[in-house]
Amino acid sequence: MIPMPREDAPVWSDSEELECVATVPEAPNVMTFAFRPPSGARIWFRAGQFITLDLPVPGGNVQRTYTISSSPSTSAFLTVTVKAQEGSIGTRWMLDNLRPGARIRAYGPAGHFHMPPQPDGKYLFISAGSGVTPMMSMAAFLWERGEDPDIAFVHCAHSPNNIIFRQKLEYMASRVSGLKLHFVVGRDDPYTVWTGYRGRLTSLMLGLMVQDYLDRDVYCCGPEGFMENVREILISLGYDMDKYHQESFAAPAESRAELTEFDDLVLDESAKASVIFAKSGVTSDCFETDTVLGVARASGLNIPSGCTFGLCGTCKVRKRSGDVHMVHNGGISDEDIEAGYILACCSNPIGTVEVEI
Repeated sequence: MIPMPREDAPVWSDSEELECVATVPEAPNVMTFAFRPPSGARIWFRAGQFITLDLPVPGGNVQRTYTISSSPSTSAFLTVTVKAQEGSIGTRWMLDNLRPGARIRAYGPAGHFHMPPQPDGKYLFISAGSGVTPMMSMAAFLWERGEDPDIAFVHCAHSPNNIIFRQKLEYMASRVSGLKLHFVVGRDDPYTVWTGYRGRLTSLMLGLMVQDYLDRDVYCCGPEGFMENVREILISLGYDMDKYHQESFAAPAESRAELTEFDDLVLDESAKASVIFAKSGVTSDCFETDTVLGVARASGLNIPSGCTFGLCGTCKVRKRSGDVHMVHNGGISDEDIEAGYILACCSNPIGTVEVEI
């Protein structure tokens, strides 16, 4: 039996192997593994950090990095929650072979994606898939302090059956008033009822779920495309991106020098642009922060419109040339975008743009 850490026990270092002491299935191809130091040493980490496991797969060891999903409130153990993707080697080996009693080499904890030393603010956690793991650690840490946290927790999954930690999060939310959960799924599971949000996360959804998003510090984790979409949404809504933090599936930052510098487009209200309305023979000067619909109306032209925030699709027009920055709420398909169409209400001209109006 592995001893529990004493108050005067030393802090675990990666010179000692970790022993797997429990496994818990969470969702299809998703498993939580709990580890403790055999010596009874204490484990110290910050909520959101990761650990690197040295996995003895056939053909030679591989090193894989996993975010710690447990709260740092306990020093007795840590957990990682892993999802085996198509073609996975290390994670697939863990799901098929790693069982209680096995010992493996581990390195860390490390990473600069974590909560501040005094996490007393208002938080918005946004995650997708197994990107929920650092959010689970952060939420559990805030929840276990004994104070009512102020967390808006938005998680996206392929289907309800794929929502990792759903039961645990719902239990936590049922015991405090300040943890608000919002789940978004891509599709329903057969023969089950889903009454929540469906589809791709949009600015409209975010505004409905978390009305005070501008006042919150955002922590985001998920696939790169998902996080890029989240950043576009926040920028389009005027969010202060100095309060935005994200972790990457592919390459967690071990040092501050490795933290991602985003190359996102931020519209410049002083940058000049112009829109050519080809069929009307009108060219109108404007700024990048103007929308094609707004420029048309100011020029006395009529583009049919409805919602004016990229949902209904009424203002869809074909773009002949030029570039626009478009952040929509589902009112246009990927096929239409590839065919050259834009939604005038949520498209900002970059330079000179020509449309068929």
